[in-house]
Amino acid sequence: MKPFLYIADLAKETPEVPGQSILSRTFFEDDQMKAILFAFAPGQELSQHTASVAAILHFVSGEADLTLGGEEHKAGPGTWVHMDAKLTHSIKARTPVQMLLLMFK
Repeated sequence: MKPFLYIADLAKETPEVPGQSILSRTFFEDDQMKAILFAFAPGQELSQHTASVAAILHFVSGEADLTLGGEEHKAGPGTWVHMDAKLTHSIKARTPVQMLLLMFK
């Protein structure tokens, strides 16, 4: 069994993508979860890293290259990914991208 679940059909609205940067805004946090909204300008990336907790990525709009534990995937509107804690991953926007990150404590 792989350390993630990839679902390619979820989409809703998020804030607009900024200029040549990445915007992140925490809009919900409690003792179980933290919800962060990201907006990427084309070409912007979060380089390879891990999270100490399980997380969900929900791509709302745009197209990105996504690496999950060494596997490369394309992400687009509606892409949904569950990642186990400590899974190495990276994201590079090919177009303006809007993404929701849910981190479980």
